[in-house]
Amino acid sequence: MADASFNPKIIGFMCNWCSYAGADLCGVSRYQYPPNLRVARVMCSTRIPPHLVMRVLAEGADGVMVGGCHLGDCHYISGNYFTVKRFDLMKKLIQAAGLEPGRIRLEWVSASEGEKFSKVVTSFTNEIKALGPTPAKTDPQIKKNLLAAEKAARNFRLTALTSKEYVIETKGNVYGQKTEEAKLKAMVDKTADEEYERALILTLTMDKSQSVKDLSGAMNVPTDRVLEHIVELRKNNLIAMEHGHGFTPTYKAIIIGGE
Repeated sequence: MADASFNPKIIGFMCNWCSYAGADLCGVSRYQYPPNLRVARVMCSTRIPPHLVMRVLAEGADGVMVGGCHLGDCHYISGNYFTVKRFDLMKKLIQAAGLEPGRIRLEWVSASEGEKFSKVVTSFTNEIKALGPTPAKTDPQIKKNLLAAEKAARNFRLTALTSKEYVIETKGNVYGQKTEEAKLKAMVDKTADEEYERALILTLTMDKSQSVKDLSGAMNVPTDRVLEHIVELRKNNLIAMEHGHGFTPTYKAIIIGGE
């Protein structure tokens, strides 16, 4: 049962040329919508990186809405096609972190669609009210998961793949070879799973060194896969092995810079 007193905090990232202009028209036309949305204007919806959305959710936002131009009408020609690919990654990561995918929403609203903007914000606010307050505010593990999702989203391997996904699918690589959408999606999903689990290992071992068995239990991931990730992280000098009590090695993340 939804809490009638719950007043969600929703962050909206709106492209300058369409969605933000649509919000402007909504106000000028006096269409009503809930006051829960806090809007940040960006030049294009594709300028919203997945790691930023993960951080906003980790900091306690109950929902995030991304608004852009309709497909085919982007001011920057194909920017919002890249947004679609990045939004798919966002959904994948927040699900892995333990949040409902319905806490984020992607909408196309043109500069002439003030009424649609009102309806979209009202609909999304009601959906977030039905979901209730974000558990990131009360569950430390969910917050850690989201911070791991943010770290994974920043990973070069994953950002490079999602940045090239649309181009390889439609135009092909430097040799003109295209890859099927389903195959590319499977590749992105696999990479996202791997990078999220590695980021979660680093997050969990930031303050305290842990064994493979401890990490396996905390992450609900088989020990052999945890060990594979640790081998990869050690190759990149991101985690160090320590000797705990007895013969069981433990691992602790290497703090780099101000992380």
